[in-house]
Amino acid sequence: MPAPSRSDHELVAAHRGGDRRAFDELVRRHGDRMWAVAVRTLRHSDDAADAVQEALVAAYRRIDGFRGEAAVATWLHRILVNVCIDRLRRERAHPTVPWPERDVPDRRDDPVREVTTRLDVDEALALLPVDQRLAIELVDVQGWPVADAATILQVAPGTVKSRCARGRLRLARLLGHLREGDR
Repeated sequence: MPAPSRSDHELVAAHRGGDRRAFDELVRRHGDRMWAVAVRTLRHSDDAADAVQEALVAAYRRIDGFRGEAAVATWLHRILVNVCIDRLRRERAHPTVPWPERDVPDRRDDPVREVTTRLDVDEALALLPVDQRLAIELVDVQGWPVADAATILQVAPGTVKSRCARGRLRLARLLGHLREGDR
C-alpha cells in the first residue's frame, strides 16, 4: 500500500528537515504548470525551460525563508513570474531573433488547422502587454483562481480581473478571424 501523499507544506517542512526527495516531489507536482506559464510568457520553450530551472533553483535556495502564508504553488509561481519578468526586461535591453520552432502536427481531424490556430493564438498572446498576458495565462489557461493569481502577480484581485478583461477584449479582436472561419 503506497504511503499517503503529503501536502505541499508538509513537503517543505520535510525538505527543511533534510528529506532530499521532498523538494523533488514539489517539482513533480508544480513543474508542468510552471513551465506552461513560462512558455506562454516568454514565447519560447528553451527560454521557458531556463526560466523554470532558474526559479526552482531560487526556490530551493530560499525555501528556509518561505513563511507559509501563501500556498506553496503560489510562492513558486511568484518566483517564476519574477524570473520571467526579469528575462523580458533583459530581452528588451538586448533583443535577439529566436530560431523558428518546428512543430510536428498531431494526427487529429485537421492537424493543419489545429497547428495554424495554435500559432495564431500564440502570436495574439505575444502581442498583449506582459501584465495582461500573465493574468490571462494564470487565470484562463492555467485555471488559477483570481485571488491566487493576484497573490502571484502581487496586485489586487480587481487588477487581475481588469487585466484579463482588457486582454480578452484585445484577443477577441486579434482572433476574430478564427470565429468567422467556423461559420
